[in-house]
Amino acid sequence: MAEDGRLIYEDYQTTCEFLKSKTEHKPTIGIICGSGLGGLVDKLEDTYKIAYEDIPNFPVSTVPGHAGRLVFGKLNGKTVVCMQGRVHMYEGYPLWKITMPVRVMALLGVHTLIVTNAAGGINRKYNVGDFMVIKDHINMPGLAGNNPLIGPNDERFGPRFPSMTGTYDKELRKLIVNIATELNIENLLQEGIYCMVGGPSFESIAELRYLQTVGADCVGMSTCPEAIVAKHCGMRVFGMSLVTNKCVIDYEDTAEPNHEEVLETGRLRAADMQNLVSVFVKRIPEAIVNNNKIN
Repeated sequence: MAEDGRLIYEDYQTTCEFLKSKTEHKPTIGIICGSGLGGLVDKLEDTYKIAYEDIPNFPVSTVPGHAGRLVFGKLNGKTVVCMQGRVHMYEGYPLWKITMPVRVMALLGVHTLIVTNAAGGINRKYNVGDFMVIKDHINMPGLAGNNPLIGPNDERFGPRFPSMTGTYDKELRKLIVNIATELNIENLLQEGIYCMVGGPSFESIAELRYLQTVGADCVGMSTCPEAIVAKHCGMRVFGMSLVTNKCVIDYEDTAEPNHEEVLETGRLRAADMQNLVSVFVKRIPEAIVNNNKIN
């Protein structure tokens, strides 16, 4: 561990070796379960589950609706590791700590990261319950100088100045559209730009109007840090948002967003989202799954 408390490469290795000592699973796909996807672990076979607090160096989730467990298992024939709940910037964690699990996944052999979230719909064409495939992101904390890659860079993970162009894999985005069509839920699928804000307060009307102006379709409080670190580590990334509420951008509108509606929409769309991701994992080509960078 560095003098400022940051983890160094050997600390990540320690966590990786601890997990390897607990399970024989060798995951190639990592899944970060946002609201509505936590139940995906019930579809896994031959599972090994461990609470975050029992894993060396791991951050612990404090948010209602996030179970806080790492789950290894088989999903439609592929070995996966699922984060059943994530941690957020607003919980007080530094971004390097929030993204620590992604680097551990990379060391475990994960090549493809699926990251999901609950988000507010800024785009007026989006409906509550829609799924938005993330095409690109606007990382507001990063633009303000808070990036998970700030600090010493270890080339064993990735380069000092990684490009964020093409972070969200085009081939995987095409695949999910085809699957949604086959499952007859293509009417629920959108594709757009995700914007991350720090939270935990929901955005003001003026802030939402600004985000709408700069091109954001959905807004949430996660995902960008994990996607950035995954890209840094050479992973392919697929991101998807569940639209849990329509953002209020009219001063005459008396509605107010709240966490309860986020959880409720997650429950209502859980089955569709879990089924979609389950089939998606099954159909990810082996050529993608075996595209490794970190050994």
